Amino acid sequence: MKLRLSKKFQISLIVKPPKMIRFFSKNMIWKIDCEGKQLFLTFDDGPEPEMTPWVLDILDDYGAKATFFCVGDNVRKHPEIFNLIRKKGHHVGNHTYSHLNGFRTGIRRYILDVFKAKKYIPSNLFRPPYGRIRQLAKRILSTRFKIVLWDVLSMDYDNNILPRQVVRNIIANAGPGSILVFHDNLKADINLKYALPRLLDYYSKKGYEFLPLPY
Repeated sequence: MKLRLSKKFQISLIVKPPKMIRFFSKNMIWKIDCEGKQLFLTFDDGPEPEMTPWVLDILDDYGAKATFFCVGDNVRKHPEIFNLIRKKGHHVGNHTYSHLNGFRTGIRRYILDVFKAKKYIPSNLFRPPYGRIRQLAKRILSTRFKIVLWDVLSMDYDNNILPRQVVRNIIANAGPGSILVFHDNLKADINLKYALPRLLDYYSKKGYEFLPLPY
């Protein structure tokens, strides 16, 4: 008999990675140990002129700092936005040069793509696109990078869920030290523009501080 999981349960597994997955994915950062109310916002796939400046403005409104995991080719195309991210005091991380899927890409090509991105992104933080990376690639890259995944995935990129679900995904799962994932690209446009200001307001009122990931 084929086991069928409800859509709600399937989403919950994506939003909050199970402890077993974290246990077998050592040498990667899922959450930050902290004593106070601190959240670590991260934004993947930028910089993009249609979204990244808007994200920076919203973060400014709340005095929030974040970490932007940038695609090297986007940095090449939009260096002025990349420089603005850093000028505003946010941290940056490597998200490969070509946004490669680590399960579908040969090890050598994948590693070379990461180091190609490093020429544009001076950072020791690395996040594999889609969270997918082979064990050998992980072992090689962990000698040069801190590999960062996440505690809570907003799913802002998924146009099949309503914007208010993005808000619920975070509020139901995030707490002190959580690394949260959003996307500063057009696929997340509607969901992010609805969710981000509401989440910043909600957690600010609860006394949370928004910090960049440590280098």
